[in-house]
Amino acid sequence: MLVRGFAGRCLLIALSFVAALGAAIAQPYPTKPVRLVIPYPPGGGSDTIGRPLAQKMSEGLGQQVVVENRGGAYGNIGMEAVARAAPDGYTIVFALSAQLAVNPGLYQKLPYDPVRDYAPITLLGAGGYILVVHPSLPVKSVKELIALAKTQPGQIAYSSSGNGSGGHLAAELLNSMAGIRMLHVPYKGGGPALMDLIAGQVQLLFATQLASWPHVQSGRIRALAVSTAKRPASLPDLPTVAEAGVPGYDSGVWYGVLAPAGTMREIIMRLNGEVVRALNHPDFRSLLVNNTIDPIGGPPEQLGQYIKSELVKWAKVVKDAGVRVD
Repeated sequence: MLVRGFAGRCLLIALSFVAALGAAIAQPYPTKPVRLVIPYPPGGGSDTIGRPLAQKMSEGLGQQVVVENRGGAYGNIGMEAVARAAPDGYTIVFALSAQLAVNPGLYQKLPYDPVRDYAPITLLGAGGYILVVHPSLPVKSVKELIALAKTQPGQIAYSSSGNGSGGHLAAELLNSMAGIRMLHVPYKGGGPALMDLIAGQVQLLFATQLASWPHVQSGRIRALAVSTAKRPASLPDLPTVAEAGVPGYDSGVWYGVLAPAGTMREIIMRLNGEVVRALNHPDFRSLLVNNTIDPIGGPPEQLGQYIKSELVKWAKVVKDAGVRVD
């Protein structure tokens, strides 16, 4: 009787545990706040997009999406934190092309793998740079720039916001694809890089539209082309670098939302649906367009494939340019 009584109590405990587990599993996702990691310090460009995205997702999920800024090491600290988080849908990351495609080539030892360690949710959008030159440079098109650079190897100086930055690699991609060699002059930030271009200390820069366009309109610098594969909605009359003389050229910043690897497919699709819903909201869509970002919002597989193709492209650019940051 004692054995049967003890066994019976164990059976009841086990059944109670299974019932509780079943009830927990049956609860619809999410049942608590979701953490959206932005791998940059507060107040930067990523916050401009990431925080409104979190707000829109909160409305659809019925739970608060809390932004956590984890900056440092070109985004590597935040990316590592998400890679090591539980794959339960309560930690996701708003990452840029720098973390997902460029950093693996820049760092010999990266604390995460952009393919193995994450489950893609969606490719949120993509934006680019404007190729701008000082008026003293006697070129008015990309073809003329390439022709001049071929006659003056290493003499045309371009600025960037730093070694390994997006503008730096955009120029190096042009060097590689056009068969030219321009001189890189890195600065500590995009502001000083632009100011020295305006002052004529350098001749060329791949700059953001928000920072450079007022100076283009005032005539202090000249815009030659946009770096993306297609013309942005905000600049329909400015040709792309590809259209203007370098077929296949495409360089810019793109944004992805991801979860830790192993996150359930049902959760991934729920999050995908909420990001796409946010992209279709007029206010959020206008915010992206006004920041020169073209909304995308495709299926998870699209982001996964895009990461793989971009890894190959930027690994070659980084290797050819000999760029290292560690």
